[in-house]
Amino acid sequence: MKRRNFFVMLLGVLCSWSCGKIEDQYQYNDDLTVSWEEMADQTTHTLIQQFWNNDGYFNYGSEGSNLDFHYWPNAHAMDVVIDAYLRTNDPKYSAYFGKWFDGVKTKNGGSYYNVFYDDMEWNALTMLRLYEITKEQKYLDAVMLLWEDIIKAWNTEYAGGGLAWKKDMLYSKNACSNGPASILAARLYKLTKEEEYLDWARRIYDWQKDILFDRATGAVYDNINGQTDVISTVALTYNQGTFLGTAVELFDITKDPLYLNDGQKIANYTISKCIDPGNNVLRNEGDGDGGLFKGIFMRYFVQYLQREGISEAFRLKFESFLRNNARIAWTQGTNQQTLLFGPSWTQPPAGSTQLTSQTSAAMLFESIALFEKK
Repeated sequence: MKRRNFFVMLLGVLCSWSCGKIEDQYQYNDDLTVSWEEMADQTTHTLIQQFWNNDGYFNYGSEGSNLDFHYWPNAHAMDVVIDAYLRTNDPKYSAYFGKWFDGVKTKNGGSYYNVFYDDMEWNALTMLRLYEITKEQKYLDAVMLLWEDIIKAWNTEYAGGGLAWKKDMLYSKNACSNGPASILAARLYKLTKEEEYLDWARRIYDWQKDILFDRATGAVYDNINGQTDVISTVALTYNQGTFLGTAVELFDITKDPLYLNDGQKIANYTISKCIDPGNNVLRNEGDGDGGLFKGIFMRYFVQYLQREGISEAFRLKFESFLRNNARIAWTQGTNQQTLLFGPSWTQPPAGSTQLTSQTSAAMLFESIALFEKK
C-alpha cells in the first residue's frame, strides 16, 4: 500500500487561464449556500464521526468498512482535528489529543517507531503541534525520540546525501522522506533556537533542491535510486507541498527572498501541471495513500499564501485556484447527504471511502477556512 516508486500520472497540459479570468470566475463563493467555515465544520465532523475508533485512533475505512490501522494517515487525520481546534477553540476537539497519542502508540506495536522514515516524520510533526498547543512534555519527548531515529536516515554513501525512505532501503532517497524532515527540523529550531536544527533544515533542503528539484520548472521529483543514480521525475502533489512547506519555514527564519521565489515556482508548477485541465482542480492521484496527496499540498500552499512578499499577480492566481478547488470539491466531490469524499474532487465516492481521501478533503476545507478567516 506504500506510495513511492509507483504509478506515473503525468499531465503534459499547460495551464492557459489568466489571472483575470480566474478572479472573475472563482474569487467569491456567493453562489454557495454555506460558508467556508461551515464546510470545514461539516467535513471535519464527518471525518471524526465516520473514522474515529474509540480505542484511540482513526480507522482506515468509513462506516466500519475497514477497521485496519494505518500509521501515517493517522497523523494527518489528527492534524485536521488540531486545525479545527485552533480555528474554533472548541474543547470537543482537544478531547481527542491524548486519546490519539496513546492509541496510535498501542496500535503501532507499543512504540512510535516505523520502518518508513517519512511515516515517523509525519507523526513527529503532529506531536510537535500538540506540544505547542498543550505544552505537555510527553508530546515533545516523543518528538525528540522520533527525531533521533529519523536523522539516522541521512547518509552520503548514496546520492551524496539526503534521507533514506526506508530503514531497509538506504539507497532510495525520496522527496517524501526529505521534505517533512526539513520542515520538522526548521520547526524544532523555531522552538528551541538550537542551530543544529537549522543546519539540518538547510542541509536537507539544499540536497533536495540540488537533486530532486527542477529549478527551471518548479517540479519536485519523487526519488533518486542511489545505486543507479536514476531519478524518477514523477511530480506528485504531496512532494510539491512538503518542499514548498520547507521553503516557507526557511523564509520565516532567514527572511531570504530566495525561499519565497522557490515557493512561487513550486506552487505555480503544481497548479499548472498537477491538475485536471478541464476544471483547474488538483488531479486524482489514486486511492489508498494517493488519496492524501492533494490535502497535504493544500496545507502548505495556504501557509505559503499567508506570507508577505508574494507577487500580487501570482497571489491572485494562487488564491483563485484555492477557492476554485474548494468550491468544486464541495459542489461536485461529495454527496451532500453523507459528506464523504473520494480521491477525486470532481465526483463523489461510490459508497464508503478511505481515511486518506476524507482527510485530504478535510485538510482542504480547514485550510481555506483558516485562510479566509485571517
